Amino acid sequence: MPEPRTPPMTVEKLIRDLAGRFDAAGLSYGHGTDNSIDEAAWLVFAALGLSHQDAPAVYNAIVSDEQQAIVGALAQRRIDEKIPVAYLTNQAWFAGLEFYVDERVLVPRSPFAELIEQRFSPWIDADAVTRALDLGTGSGCIAIAIAAAFPEAEVDAVDISADALAVAAINIERHGLGNRVWPVESDFFAALDGRRYELIVSNPPYVDRADLEAMPEEFRHEPELGLAAGDDGLESVHKILGDASRFLTDNGILVCEVGNSQAALEAAYPALPFVWLEFEHGGAGVFLLTQADLASAQ
Repeated sequence: MPEPRTPPMTVEKLIRDLAGRFDAAGLSYGHGTDNSIDEAAWLVFAALGLSHQDAPAVYNAIVSDEQQAIVGALAQRRIDEKIPVAYLTNQAWFAGLEFYVDERVLVPRSPFAELIEQRFSPWIDADAVTRALDLGTGSGCIAIAIAAAFPEAEVDAVDISADALAVAAINIERHGLGNRVWPVESDFFAALDGRRYELIVSNPPYVDRADLEAMPEEFRHEPELGLAAGDDGLESVHKILGDASRFLTDNGILVCEVGNSQAALEAAYPALPFVWLEFEHGGAGVFLLTQADLASAQ
């Protein structure tokens, strides 16, 4: 009697098999996903060049032995080396846009995407935004998403890291925004004298020493320069708050993410009227201040 044939490997089965392996390995998430199924799906779709727009029909597609080997090698590195999928595939998503990433930059994961998609309503007149600034641009994802949401605006994408700006330049070119998004090497505002913006945004380093030391191994593949902000997580934010008012127009706003350092920030600046923004799709620790708020505190 002939042996029963092994059913062919499908995309869906491969995703579920990988998710089981990720669960068994006790992996940590937080670089664009928060569970093993989504992590496995991202890896499979990226490695096989599949489009999420074709789901769910693509889940029944057959995966060849050669394709399984490619995916399997990447999955093994994810397990053994704890490398985030974004770095394994050089792919990340932010505000519905695709970006190139590698270990020179943080993996995009900021709740800023929701604010950008809403064009920072109701906090600013979107049609009046002609210049915007992204401090600590990393991959350039926030600056590029802002340029997409504000088609009449120019955006300065600032970072102290030349390596990060090289990645940002790749993404600026891929999105065809070389005439509106400008990479600038600068330590926060140091190289921006004379410029003023209706909108300044920043997702700066804000991880305090205790949180940094407790981070899972996956986060240690990211550049520490983009994460560490001293004992209380406020080193970068102090610099931003000290200078931002001089670079904002009279009706301008500063929007800045500080994550778990929110309580420390409020304790350090009890007189500042922080507006803590709320998010429909998850996220916290993002404040908004107007130019007038900042100027009055100087």
